[in-house]
Amino acid sequence: MENTFGIAIIPDNEEERLDKLRSLHLLDTHREEGTFKHIAAMAARMFDVPIAMVNLVASEHVHTKGSAGMAEPLSLVPRGISLCSLAVLREETTVFQNALEEPCLLANPLVSGEFGLRFYAAAPLTTNDGYTIGAICLVDKEPRKFPETDQRVLENLASVVMENIERGTT
Repeated sequence: MENTFGIAIIPDNEEERLDKLRSLHLLDTHREEGTFKHIAAMAARMFDVPIAMVNLVASEHVHTKGSAGMAEPLSLVPRGISLCSLAVLREETTVFQNALEEPCLLANPLVSGEFGLRFYAAAPLTTNDGYTIGAICLVDKEPRKFPETDQRVLENLASVVMENIERGTT
C-alpha cells in the first residue's frame, strides 16, 4: 500500500479493527447513506467549512459514507493518501490547522497537489468495544484555528454517528 505520510499508518490492533468494521456490514452499502450524509452536511454548516465527510478506514481504502461540499463526491480513496488514515491512529481528535506546517503531510498529494488541503480536523469513530473504524472529518483549503471547544463538539457528532452505526440505523 502506498503511504504518503512517512510514518506508520497501521494501528497495532489492525486485524481486530478490520474484523469489527467488516462485522458492521457498512463497506458494501451505498456510498452516500442518508444519516451519514445529513450529519456531514450538519457538520459543514456548524463549523463553516466547505467540506465534511463521514469516512470508514478499511484495509486498502477509505470509504466515504456521507459527504457535504465535494464537487464530485468520492466513494473510495487509497488509504495511504487519505488523512483519515492518521485519525484512526489516535483516541483524540486529529487537527492540522495548517497542513503546510506538518512534516508528515508535505508529500501528500491532497496537500501538495491541486486540491490544496490546508485545514483538517477529524474525530475518531470508535465502537463501544474500543475499535476506531473511521472518522468524521472537516476540510478547508484555508488554514484555520480549531479550538478545543470545537473539538468537543466534533467528538459529540462522532458519538452520534457511532450510535447510529451500532444501532443499525444508518
